[in-house]
Amino acid sequence: MAGLREYRGKRDPTRTPEPVPTGDPEPGAGNTFVVQEHHATALHWDFRLERDGVLVSWAIPKGLPPDPKTNHLAVHTEDHPLEYGRFDGDIPAGEYGGGSVRIWDHGVYDLEKWTDREVKVILHGERVDGRFVLFKTGGKNWMIHRMNVAARPDWQPLPELIKPMLAVTGELPEKAGWAYEMKWDGVRAVTYVEGGRVRARSRNDRDISVSYPELRALGSQLGTTQVVLDGELVAFTDGRPNFGTLQQRMHVADARTARRLAEEVPVVYVIFDLLHLEGRSLLKLPYSHRRGLLESLELTGPSWQTAPVFHDSGADVLAASAAAGMEGVVAKQLDSTYAPGRRSPSWIKLKHTRTQEVVIGGWHPGNGRRAGRIGSLMMGVPSPDGLIYVGQVGTGFTERMLDDLGARLRRHERKTSPFLGELPSAIRRDAHWTAPKLVGEVAFSERTSDGLLRHPAWRGLRPDKSPDDVHPE
Repeated sequence: MAGLREYRGKRDPTRTPEPVPTGDPEPGAGNTFVVQEHHATALHWDFRLERDGVLVSWAIPKGLPPDPKTNHLAVHTEDHPLEYGRFDGDIPAGEYGGGSVRIWDHGVYDLEKWTDREVKVILHGERVDGRFVLFKTGGKNWMIHRMNVAARPDWQPLPELIKPMLAVTGELPEKAGWAYEMKWDGVRAVTYVEGGRVRARSRNDRDISVSYPELRALGSQLGTTQVVLDGELVAFTDGRPNFGTLQQRMHVADARTARRLAEEVPVVYVIFDLLHLEGRSLLKLPYSHRRGLLESLELTGPSWQTAPVFHDSGADVLAASAAAGMEGVVAKQLDSTYAPGRRSPSWIKLKHTRTQEVVIGGWHPGNGRRAGRIGSLMMGVPSPDGLIYVGQVGTGFTERMLDDLGARLRRHERKTSPFLGELPSAIRRDAHWTAPKLVGEVAFSERTSDGLLRHPAWRGLRPDKSPDDVHPE
């Protein structure tokens, strides 16, 4: 072993609380191990095995693999002194490895094999007990593989995709067996957390992780806890959800821009369901059980919170939501299971303001200060036979929205109307047609007898939804 020369060269004992012994390593018991959770620039776990008087060390970004189905990367690092096996503290910012170090597990190991390219051990710790092998893949990169079956034979790997369950519009339930949550005026997101890494997907299965960098810290809080969460990304103005403000964050795909906007226009991930926990699917559990498990995680942080749930009178909760300026209420049946991708009557949404998702099928040019730009959008709602025209919307736009919409619609121009049937000549006059690909949302007062939306006001684009998701509210 090279000893501790490299370890000492990276640390100043006057600036870090880490142990920096000056003498040669002294052999210890010979078979101890420690796993330390290290919140440095990127969260990772340091895996250390005692060997010839030092701790031979690997940094494992996702922690020890929970079962034999998945191997995890393990990056070989410098040997550490045996005293480091007891280190639990904070390395100052600016120092090598700056951040908090916490002992995650420790114990002893039985050695089965140790060569320059392969290490095979049986760990006996307080949190982990099993047979592991580390094998070199190139340079400092190794992989770690769990050889024995996980402690739980029913362990399931984190799913790649769970489509969110959807609510139906309806009346307030008049019987027992229901709970109530506020309806958050935001963007639905299902998040997958494993090994401290967060992956977020929108309702139409787009990966939106880059757009919301503040979610990374949620992974740090969860650490090795493996979960799938369901919730809503919400922007607040004066303590109330503001969908217009959220629009500034919904179209960003560039990481640098997303980091800047995260400071200027912060969002909060409001979590209201738990779909997978520590290798176990929770989809078949009743809502009340899932909520209990979610609350036990105590997920509260600078950019995330667990949504409150109410078991009082639904009418009282609905009135309180109106007083608080919320969009409405979602009633959830206590004994209902989670139905991925389905619109289920077990969840009922009640809104104070009528809204409708629409597909843009064309636009009319504006006049006056809107000359040369969009004056109004032509809206449709899909049916089995085609896109049904439901009216035009010309209010609710900001200058930024108009510029963005103009650029997007020009990319989808077409020569013919995408709407079902022949529209009146007054509507066809000066119309610019577009392929029905963009989804937006409007607020409106009521529907006319022929299905048109009265007094619609534009709320914004919905890049989290596809035309197939749109249906009459």
